[in-house]
Amino acid sequence: MKISKAELAKMIDSTNIKPDATKEQIIKLCQDAVKYGFRCVAVNPTYVPLAAKLLKGSEVKVCATVGFPYGATLPEVKAYEARKVVELGAEEIDMVINISAFKSGDYKLVKRDIEAVVAVKEQNPNVKVKVIIETGLLKTKEEKVKACKLVKEAKADFVKTSVGTFGKATVEDVRLMRRVVGENFGVKAAGGIRTYQDAIRMIMAGANRIGTSTAVAIIEGPRSNLV
Repeated sequence: MKISKAELAKMIDSTNIKPDATKEQIIKLCQDAVKYGFRCVAVNPTYVPLAAKLLKGSEVKVCATVGFPYGATLPEVKAYEARKVVELGAEEIDMVINISAFKSGDYKLVKRDIEAVVAVKEQNPNVKVKVIIETGLLKTKEEKVKACKLVKEAKADFVKTSVGTFGKATVEDVRLMRRVVGENFGVKAAGGIRTYQDAIRMIMAGANRIGTSTAVAIIEGPRSNLV
């Protein structure tokens, strides 16, 4: 698979959602994103205003987390958080499903939870909502299929593997996710993607977005088909 440096960069969400991330680190994240032409910087809500200010006038978008990292927040709280981060400058949202509800079989709550965040698009139709299903906590193929279907039914824009805490993205999971949601839906692979080879494997499996905290290393590291 041949892909240009610029093409790959446009598929990467450069991420720093660590609880101990500093202001200086977020500034560097934004500077690097502009330098390399990444699609987004993904930050926690507290840094959305800073990132939006630093990236104003650039093509790099601000992605904010919602309901991180466990997805256990009430739907109404997630909805408020989504509206607030968009007001502060976020153009994309990475939210976590209510994992506990899903594992309990309460699929109505899971769908309502996603829809509460997706509702932000009513006033802001260009906002993208990516929904994290935590593939590392879904032990069966059937669970993963069901989660993907709920995300699509709730009219989100992407289904995403994980926040990176409970397991790594796998080629098998990404391939399954793509098969379930179809060609015209977003699939974001995140969790343990640290090299160019990792990123390419995920793209070949069906991902059209990559989330990583090592975006610069992926672009600058060893590669065989990146030009």
